[in-house]
Amino acid sequence: MRYLKLLTSKSFFPAVILPILSFSAISMAGEMGPSHSDSEAVTEDTIAGHPVLENISSEPGIVEVELTASKERISLVPGIETDVYAYNGRVPGPLLEASEGDSVIIHFKNNLPEKTTVHWHGIHLPFVMDGSPFHPVEPGETFTYTFRIHEGTAGTYWYHPHPHHHTAWQVGMGLYGGIIIRDPDDPLPDTLTEHLLILSDNRFDEDGEIEFAEPGSRQERVDDMNGREGDVLFVNDGIMPELSIQSGETQRWRIVNASGARIYRLALDGHTFTHIGSDGGLFERPKEVDEIILSNGERAELLVHGTGDPGSEITLQDLPYDRYMPMFRPSNWDEKNDLLTLRYTDESSVQEPFEMPESLRKIPELNVDDVTETRVMRMSNGKINSKTMDMNRVDETAELGATEIWDIRNLVGMDHPFHLHGFQFQVIDRNGEPVSQRKWEDTVNVPGFESARFIVRYDNYPGKWMFHCHILDHEDQGMMGVLEVK
Repeated sequence: MRYLKLLTSKSFFPAVILPILSFSAISMAGEMGPSHSDSEAVTEDTIAGHPVLENISSEPGIVEVELTASKERISLVPGIETDVYAYNGRVPGPLLEASEGDSVIIHFKNNLPEKTTVHWHGIHLPFVMDGSPFHPVEPGETFTYTFRIHEGTAGTYWYHPHPHHHTAWQVGMGLYGGIIIRDPDDPLPDTLTEHLLILSDNRFDEDGEIEFAEPGSRQERVDDMNGREGDVLFVNDGIMPELSIQSGETQRWRIVNASGARIYRLALDGHTFTHIGSDGGLFERPKEVDEIILSNGERAELLVHGTGDPGSEITLQDLPYDRYMPMFRPSNWDEKNDLLTLRYTDESSVQEPFEMPESLRKIPELNVDDVTETRVMRMSNGKINSKTMDMNRVDETAELGATEIWDIRNLVGMDHPFHLHGFQFQVIDRNGEPVSQRKWEDTVNVPGFESARFIVRYDNYPGKWMFHCHILDHEDQGMMGVLEVK
């Protein structure tokens, strides 16, 4: 069992040891109520276990919501209040839900003491709506994000800030939230219990405040190399929360890795997953797997089958995964971490179990015969193609409508997850070996000294698009570039 040691002020309390608590102490959002500011109403709609942004439009096909980033003081760990940055007073922020074909309008206000943006990670939208560093929102200012959800977009996404040099700080302070895009013709029944699990980690000082490394310290050097990892693991707003399942039941889990650096290797004790989707939604065919590796920014959709006995319980775990440079590898990297408890109800087994369809959808193939250029991206320590980010420089130029291959090569001994803004892609091979299934992605993890190639088409939207390592400290250090599509 992982423990969190929080030392409160010596003037008032002795040191206390808080175990990673069960659901009885801190809950999944929507079941006992998420973290929120005192000024916010508690009664609200929930979807997949999350409070949802209220649609203030009455017109069909329009999703119009209000989102505010502000400094708040809320409880992240039981019994202690912490200064955070929050969306609508919450960590994580409320869920944005929309359907294919919807027009989305987000009235955003920045009440933070610094500039920020809102990046709609993975969504295909116009350049000025992407929330990249090119379009900061200053303190006290407002900005309205507007975009249409394209057909074929249904899936699990997330939103987070993307200010230049300050992304890791603002996400670490609590700015992130989930997005679910629906398909009116989803092949899976809406009778399945659905959970959105947003995974994050953080660390705290002796007063319970979010801790970042002191400038010039060894910890800062470690964070610069590895990316900042926390020793407290959250699922949504809970520490070791509990979900329930009936024996014989099938549930649909959507999982987002919102951590700044941690890569998760997920396994459910004694159970297998049916892997049905990734960044860009459902696969063509389901796949049975024992575990899922989820790098920073990536998402996964899974079916969890209740094959256990009534009254039993199992644990979702983060298994050891060595993503590190050897000289900066943490001493406890090979330890398992418990994430949540899945408890079986006492009810007898479901009499009519869910039958998995053999085919989920058809994904159009991006044809390599249409490729007009291959771009090579060499990732090294803090650099891409031996350069650090310059907002005044365009690194790559492409034509609108072109189809290209990107060859991502990791030249160093640690993993680098590579993210492209604006356009989803299809990974075609890893280390020269073709991938087993076609799927839409926007982030691809490339382990140390390995390579991956993907094919992408620049449809609909010209502009200056970011590409970067999604270890947020690396991004802030300059491991990022600009692709101009025109």
